[in-house]
Amino acid sequence: MRRVCWLSLLTVMACCCNLQEKKDVVWQAPDTARIPGTDEGRLIRYGRDLIANTAYYLGPKGAVGAYTNGMNCQNCHLEAGTRCWGNNYSAVFSTYPKYRDRSGSVEDISRRINDCFQRSLNGRPLDSNSREMKAIAAYLKWVGHEVPKGVKPTGAGIRELPYLNRAANPEKGRMVYQQNCMRCHGASGAGSFNADSSGYLYPPLWGDHSFTSAAGLFRLSRLAGYVKDNMPLDRTQDKPLLTDEEAWDVAAFINSGPRPEKAFPADWPNIARKPVDHPFGPYADTFTVRQHKFGPFGPIQQAHGEGYRHHAATRFAATSSDSSWLPGWPGN
Repeated sequence: MRRVCWLSLLTVMACCCNLQEKKDVVWQAPDTARIPGTDEGRLIRYGRDLIANTAYYLGPKGAVGAYTNGMNCQNCHLEAGTRCWGNNYSAVFSTYPKYRDRSGSVEDISRRINDCFQRSLNGRPLDSNSREMKAIAAYLKWVGHEVPKGVKPTGAGIRELPYLNRAANPEKGRMVYQQNCMRCHGASGAGSFNADSSGYLYPPLWGDHSFTSAAGLFRLSRLAGYVKDNMPLDRTQDKPLLTDEEAWDVAAFINSGPRPEKAFPADWPNIARKPVDHPFGPYADTFTVRQHKFGPFGPIQQAHGEGYRHHAATRFAATSSDSSWLPGWPGN
């Protein structure tokens, strides 16, 4: 039995090492009109509804139960996880199960979903046998069902921006926020509710109801890439409003704000595999916490080798609650 488990682990790790990125055609989401009118199709549609209206079903006053902080999955995974470069789900089914450096283990799709519930939505995990878990998993499978196994299509997830040759500047980012983001997310970053107040139309970017310090978007490179291609919300990659520098700076401003702190001490069993912008120590290098948070990241990558940026999974967990290095923040 132990030998079978190790063989399974090695098989999955081999698949991860051979992950292909398909660069010829930009991924497009399948048409929801093609979801079949079967029991499986109804489960897929329920999964899509859970992604789009998470707060209604699973928020603090959820119809199913109280599992999350009131944000919707699609507040971060745009258009129910189908927008190109909008943190979409195109490569989830094609690349899972897979070995992730953050946990030091092979993870399945259910683990991936519950990571989001706990880290981004500041909530509690779903039962892996619940109808809701099965529905979300079925939807993620459907979104990526046309992507070959082991392939990450162009447009998947979040685009990686080139590193700046300086540290990202939260004060410059404050000006970018005031000019471009405040009209939707508000001066206090609290966001705004939809018409019936069942969930957020524009999510809170910091504060008690925002994503936690363990969320993937708390890594600066993730938030900067996400903002560049998608914000303001009416912009897309082919018609961006912000420059790369503005995206990095406004990401630094947003991630300097107070937010729920969440730690997963078992994360990163091999600290040498942490991404360059993991803002919590300990590290396998001598760069400061502040530089791991704001950059410049180029020297860190060069010190570890060119492949270092891609070593780790795209989400991480806090291993320290020390925020003494954060720049001044209104209201603190």
